[in-house]
Amino acid sequence: MFYKNLNDPRDVNSFATNYFTLFCFSLFWWGETLNNFLSASLCFFLIISFGISHGALDNEKGKELLKKFKVKNILLFYIFYIFVSLIILLFWLYFPTFTLSVFLVVAAYHFGKEDSEIMELKKNSFLKTIYFVKGSIIILAPLFFKYNETSSLFDILNFNSELLSYLNEKNLIKIFFYISIISNLYFLFENIDENYDFVILDLLSINLLFYILSPLTAFTLYFCFIHSLRHTVSLCNDLDNKSLSKGFKKFLKKALPLTIITATIFIIVVFILIKYNTLNFALINVIFIGLASLTFPHILLEYLIEKNEK
Repeated sequence: MFYKNLNDPRDVNSFATNYFTLFCFSLFWWGETLNNFLSASLCFFLIISFGISHGALDNEKGKELLKKFKVKNILLFYIFYIFVSLIILLFWLYFPTFTLSVFLVVAAYHFGKEDSEIMELKKNSFLKTIYFVKGSIIILAPLFFKYNETSSLFDILNFNSELLSYLNEKNLIKIFFYISIISNLYFLFENIDENYDFVILDLLSINLLFYILSPLTAFTLYFCFIHSLRHTVSLCNDLDNKSLSKGFKKFLKKALPLTIITATIFIIVVFILIKYNTLNFALINVIFIGLASLTFPHILLEYLIEKNEK
């Protein structure tokens, strides 16, 4: 399905999915060049600009949530948000394998849920599990296609290499990877006329990314131009449901301050870490540990808003 109306979020996302899939197919010819071009530094830049900006309206959502609880002081929201982020950082420092494992589980559910929100799905008791299984492909694909390279990233993040080797030797990574692919059948048959092309192209593009590119490059492109893009389109529609272009202008205005603040903090931490280790080590740690520290409070906020609306 190609786009019909660029003020309709579904059409915009379908339009983006179509052309991003074509981009992924083109990587067969120039993927190696892109791998060499997109160094860890450029991946870091893309993530702190395009990537993290999709969560930069959490303060606005926090204000609305506090209003429902009749709390006027927005400072309480910032304190709570930062407190959760610091807890994640401390846990990662002392329990890296446990914290990364929990983060990957939470991230899988988050990716599966938010990437599927543009589809019309019936609510049921199994939907959360299906979201998790579907989203786990983002975690499993790099391990399935590029195990050694991905294992090196896990080593940098202090993940227990023996545990990862065990999962690989027992073929559990392959088994769960195939289960994740099969889970897309649910989204395929749920309102098949509307979801058919979107599900197929989405699955194709993600697998092509991780098959052709390095794990870090593939994740960066997925995170910035699939996951973040879809969430940003949704936010723009929330800000102005009549005109996405006007909604986008409002989004930029509201998201820019927190995006700049967060990006600045990330950059400062990188400069601190390179005094004790390599630049590549610093960038990878800041990317993934930083994303974890933002993802947990972001998901918790989304959960509280959804629960309160119910």
